[in-house]
Amino acid sequence: MRSPKDFFRPLAVGAPTPVREVPFRPSRMIHFFDPGNEKMAAKVPAIAPTVDVLLGNLEDAVAADRKEAARSGLVKIAKDTDFGDTQLWTRINSLDSPWALDDLLTLVGEIGDKLDVIMVPKVEGAEDIHYVDRLLAQLEAKAQVRRPILVHAILETATGVANVEEIAGASPRMQGISLGPADLAASRRMKTTRVGGGHPGYLVREDPHGPDGDAPRATFQQDLWHYTLARMVDACAAHGILPYYGPFGDIKDVTACEDQFRNAFLLGCVGAWSLHPVQIAIAKKVFSPAPADVAWARRVIGAMGDGTGAVMIDGKMQDDATYKQCQVVAELADALAARDPELRDAYAAAEKE
Repeated sequence: MRSPKDFFRPLAVGAPTPVREVPFRPSRMIHFFDPGNEKMAAKVPAIAPTVDVLLGNLEDAVAADRKEAARSGLVKIAKDTDFGDTQLWTRINSLDSPWALDDLLTLVGEIGDKLDVIMVPKVEGAEDIHYVDRLLAQLEAKAQVRRPILVHAILETATGVANVEEIAGASPRMQGISLGPADLAASRRMKTTRVGGGHPGYLVREDPHGPDGDAPRATFQQDLWHYTLARMVDACAAHGILPYYGPFGDIKDVTACEDQFRNAFLLGCVGAWSLHPVQIAIAKKVFSPAPADVAWARRVIGAMGDGTGAVMIDGKMQDDATYKQCQVVAELADALAARDPELRDAYAAAEKE
């Protein structure tokens, strides 16, 4: 077992010093693109200012015979594009694939200083993060990368869910974790064929009623992912890293997408994946606190003074617990407003009402 004193020392001579706290940068939407698709790649400079995170995807949805093209495409895009304050992430291939090692060797060596986060799929335990952690330190030292590249795990196997707490705390590099519902459903042998979202067959039905107990009985669709998402959020919060909802595959169903994203937001997630430009606006809307909520949060904070005791506002009791909740909302709003002028103006207008 490593000494706690060693936990924040570089794992290779010459590698950058690990971070002690994950920097919170707006990441409401992690927008995926295929770097090997020339048509899609050409749109990157225009899309970059509209999203918080751009992710060059090398894994699923990239065919085996296009892996090298996607990898080299990402290198070219990263070198040719000014991303401003938009983060550049990548999703490498899974660690049990023949491509993951070359992904890391190439990307850190060629564009290590431009990569903010590397997303690692199908993480099943701390040992997967330890492997990536040590290898990244060696590659960063060799390439003279100036700041540590952070690591993001995808929770998409039953074993990964069982070990989510140890994954979250496996390295100072851990930036966050995303729910990967499609692979997780297959790993659990769930009888679904969707990418995220609910299922009409997963429901509860109200009790029999009426004179003979045969009146029509309402049904209510349930959330297949509530348990996993809640457990993931707790693990992330306990280790000071960030939780995310993953993909919502039905691009046309923007209503259900918004509902799923909002459930994740209310539960503690800071963002979700966007697979199509139409989902960018949904994520931006959902993962930004509503102006009215921000105005209310600031009102409570102002009335509570040092945060102790209790006050009544509009007939509602406020104490240190609601004060802390309001601080979460207000601090998130401040971080987002610093990047988003339109949001900043909306928050300012709501406070004047």
